[in-house]
Amino acid sequence: MVGLGGGHVCRKHLRPEDSIKLIQVAVDEGITFMDNAWDYWDGESERRMGKALQGRRDDVVLMTKVCGRDRKTAEEHLHDSLTRLQTDVIDIWQFHEINYDNDPEWLFRSGGAIEAAVAAQKAGKVRFLGFTGHKSPHILSKMLEIDFPWDTCQFPTNVMDYHFRSFTQEIFPVTEARNLGVIGMKSLGGDAQIIKGAGLTATECRTYALSLPISTLICGVESLENLQQDIEIARTFQPMTDAEMTTLRERVREEATDGRHEWFKTTQYYDSKVHRLQHGFPEELPKR
Repeated sequence: MVGLGGGHVCRKHLRPEDSIKLIQVAVDEGITFMDNAWDYWDGESERRMGKALQGRRDDVVLMTKVCGRDRKTAEEHLHDSLTRLQTDVIDIWQFHEINYDNDPEWLFRSGGAIEAAVAAQKAGKVRFLGFTGHKSPHILSKMLEIDFPWDTCQFPTNVMDYHFRSFTQEIFPVTEARNLGVIGMKSLGGDAQIIKGAGLTATECRTYALSLPISTLICGVESLENLQQDIEIARTFQPMTDAEMTTLRERVREEATDGRHEWFKTTQYYDSKVHRLQHGFPEELPKR
């Protein structure tokens, strides 16, 4: 039900041994989905996860993301990820942050990264293929319109999303019709913005997201306290009724319709640096 987010589990206040312990406790407690990406903390998140999963690799579905948009770069990223994660196969390999309108075109043009993905799948280095995005549902729609047998799709699934550039309203009908695995994320808004800004609780936010038609919900965990909270939410989970979901959405409508708590949609501060550079933006963004 809940997966462990690779972006949070390696944050600056966590020593390598802290990250490794978090991952191992998560697996021992029954969390079986691991999220990561080639660029998280310059590869350190994959390295720590690889160390933590030794002896536990067969207990999890291991997902990581590729940032390269051309075949050569994507192949290099795959080699890096396999080495860091200390595995021969990645269960789900997803194209990271399809956030720019020309990303689909870049991936599928001659010499594009999709060629590396298909070759890796045929070689048995990856099992399933998918993509992620958090900027706008119209860009993910472009990916879904391409004639390609996607396995998974990852996008924001929070209560605010219903009212603003809504992935859950625009993308779910397609993923359900095609029976794709849906990986939910940003249920707290990214750095708990929804909790801090709108006054909702983690339980309300996580329960809402888990009540949607998703396969798993990625949770950002950076302490044992965070981990135990999310484990408890999953273990005691009861799906919200339609009426309860509607009531919660109406509670946040006033603050949701302008995207003020979903900075990952309205700014570039949640875009990976590697992707900003790919599209010609500055390496460092000006301070808010």
